Amino acid sequence: MSCSCFGTLVSRRKKGEDQAHQDLEGHSLVNTRNFPYNELRNATDNFHPSSKIGRGGFGTVYKGILKNGKEVAVKTLSAESKQGVREFLTEIETISNVRHPNLVELIGCCAHGTNRILVYEYLENNSLDSALLGTKRTIKLDWERRSAICMGTARGLAYLHEELVPHIVHRDIKASNILLDKDFTPKIGDFGLAKLFPDTITHITTRIAGTTGYLAPEYVLGGQLTLKADVYSFGVLVFEVVSGRSSAKANWGGMQKFLLEWAWQLYEEGKLLELVDPELEEFPEEKVIKYMKIALFCTQATASRRPMMSQVVDMFSRDIRLNEKELTPPGFYPDSGGPSGSSSLNKKSLESSTSCQMSSVPTTITQVTPR
Repeated sequence: MSCSCFGTLVSRRKKGEDQAHQDLEGHSLVNTRNFPYNELRNATDNFHPSSKIGRGGFGTVYKGILKNGKEVAVKTLSAESKQGVREFLTEIETISNVRHPNLVELIGCCAHGTNRILVYEYLENNSLDSALLGTKRTIKLDWERRSAICMGTARGLAYLHEELVPHIVHRDIKASNILLDKDFTPKIGDFGLAKLFPDTITHITTRIAGTTGYLAPEYVLGGQLTLKADVYSFGVLVFEVVSGRSSAKANWGGMQKFLLEWAWQLYEEGKLLELVDPELEEFPEEKVIKYMKIALFCTQATASRRPMMSQVVDMFSRDIRLNEKELTPPGFYPDSGGPSGSSSLNKKSLESSTSCQMSSVPTTITQVTPR
């Protein structure tokens, strides 16, 4: 009986792989390549742990070297999807059509049996997380590089939010999803992957998808996923870039405060420069303060008061005076990075935050300074 069951199992597996192969044969991709599974297995030394270069909510990333010598990043998707091969490839084709200098390029994919694998361009300087927040900093990030990282990320998000049709909400903007090429150009990774899996596939153990420390309060509390949730996460990211500290650490100023909470307190005290990374020996004080104030506009509790990403790009790049009289406190919430019991949001502001609409246009952000 056991032999019969084993034979049936092998037969079903073979049948499934044959069907996947047939589906691949009948589905041609324009901008991406269908990689044979064996080629990717050989490129990564059979997905050996020594080839592993990262892990995220959707799977593990390995460095691979193709037969032609090209270096690639191979991502094995760990989340289960009920999609068939054709549906999977259709989604991949959509993602592959998204091209921008500040987005990681998708080179190809592989659907082999139950395996779903994506092949990306390989970026030499790994993630911003490892370069900026790692325990061993081997890369020197001066202010010029840090400001370029903020600007490039803002431009990539503005493209996803406002230039693409339909728009893409990333849902997981964080330092580990910002990759750096050999020239430290930032590129947003994992965009569009949320479409491949149901909402039950998350990066934290709830139905909300994202990463603790970056989550907008209206998303945590009411499930309101809009472009402004990405804007909030971007604001948190800017504070990490300036401070060189993780938003998840809860010890700032000798008190149990998270990064965003501490930033707001220093802003109210007129001491924002105390937030700057000690490793930044030289930096333009006015510009650094401006970046942190822009980050505060991005993280306001009420989503409708946050700027669109194209406005953020303008604030970074142009001589624009910020209308700070209209700036309101950030959204602190225990599950989005604030310590339990220390939320600065009262009931009224939470209700306002969760009921806001994505189409609301902020009118309190900027004012052009006459030249």
